[in-house]
Amino acid sequence: MRENVIVRENPARVDELVGSVPVTDPARVDEVVRRADGAFREWSRIPVAERVATLRHAADAVSARLEELATLLARETGKPLADCRGEIGFAVTFLRWTCDRAPAALASLEVDDAAGRLVVRRKPYGVVGCVTPWNAPIILAMLKLGPALVAGNAVVLKPAPLAPLAVTEIAAMLPAVQVIHGGAETGRALVGHRLVRKVAFTGGEAAGREIAATAGAMITPSVLELGGNDPAVFLPDYTLTDADYERLVMASFATSGQVCMAAKRLYVPRARSAEFTEAYVAAAERVLVVGDPLDPEVTMGPVISATAASRIRALVATSAAVGGGRAVPLGRSAPGHDPGSGYFVTPQLVTGLDDHAPLVADEQFGPAVPLLVYDDEDEVLARANAGELGLGASVWSADEERAFALADRFEAGFVFVNTHNRTGMSLRAPFGGVKRSGYGREYGEEGLLEYVQSTVVHAPAAFRPGGGGMAAGAYPG
Repeated sequence: MRENVIVRENPARVDELVGSVPVTDPARVDEVVRRADGAFREWSRIPVAERVATLRHAADAVSARLEELATLLARETGKPLADCRGEIGFAVTFLRWTCDRAPAALASLEVDDAAGRLVVRRKPYGVVGCVTPWNAPIILAMLKLGPALVAGNAVVLKPAPLAPLAVTEIAAMLPAVQVIHGGAETGRALVGHRLVRKVAFTGGEAAGREIAATAGAMITPSVLELGGNDPAVFLPDYTLTDADYERLVMASFATSGQVCMAAKRLYVPRARSAEFTEAYVAAAERVLVVGDPLDPEVTMGPVISATAASRIRALVATSAAVGGGRAVPLGRSAPGHDPGSGYFVTPQLVTGLDDHAPLVADEQFGPAVPLLVYDDEDEVLARANAGELGLGASVWSADEERAFALADRFEAGFVFVNTHNRTGMSLRAPFGGVKRSGYGREYGEEGLLEYVQSTVVHAPAAFRPGGGGMAAGAYPG
């Protein structure tokens, strides 16, 4: 980031400039938030049905530009083009799904009976401040923008400096949205503004702590989806086809492993570890193709930055040196691929580590995953639940009832059964973490209701015409 502008290079070809956006000076954030507050006053007065219609038109507009936007997203993030198409298409699907369910979810509750007259309304907060990450910038922004807007809020969005381009284009197609750009100071100015009535953040724990502290100082409610160190536990009876192994590989290495809910620790019964390793490596050879994200054959591109590449390589090297692990290279390179052209890291399966190795204990957020062995169910559950993070987890078993029984004992906000990562998500299923992986939920009706607050008008029967009244010190019956 230069002084007044964020310049984004292509992480697959670092000498290629993709685009730039102006930095919003923290002093100007006040002006932007006030403009958003004015937009809220108008947008919130529009009936829900009309807001839904406007957002449906916006979804159509995004869909019409999908190929252009996907190419831009691939160039700024290093994600394979097919993955970028999928992300934007899914964001459009989510927005339409939100529109489908908003009228019923946002409807008022009205009761007029012997107990009195009660009206409960779902009202928007006002201005919502959204701070979003770079790894899935479109869908993770839309998970906030869609529910917030359909509920009648206005939004000020601050995308991550490492992926500001495509999401800014999409935000411009939505009503009542302002976009600002910058680093931590700009984010603090947004989250701490007195007219911001709700905060939504997805990102790492360190940034999450700062955002939570700033929002807390203003008594501003927030939704935080933070990191995860997701365990995938394979019970002794698991049965995996070649296709299952391929799906499992991508559960760890999609987006070069830079996914909060990726499968980040693989726990396999000791007696089946050799069999598992052989099948996993073979599956990776089939589905992991490293190279330029615009190459249609490529399934894994570079990591986001030189800093990320150095950190991941150091994490693997330290874990192998200290823990005695062995790193097994996975997949293959696309024909003609030059790994020196960008921030490419060879995907690796690391075996032989104990639970104290950094690659196991810390969220790696990159293309390296440890394979760990265990001897009994209680032992593996304790190891899977170790640590302060609790975003996702998965259980793999031929017996679904057994899998669900063990899943109930995980300390995780979302447990997948016989799959992991995005193949196990559902628009209807609320998603979020426990422990230090955050609070609040996205997806499902719960995710929509995060952006409204209940207000009540109540006339107790005792004080309506013909009512008998109540003593001044009485409690309600």
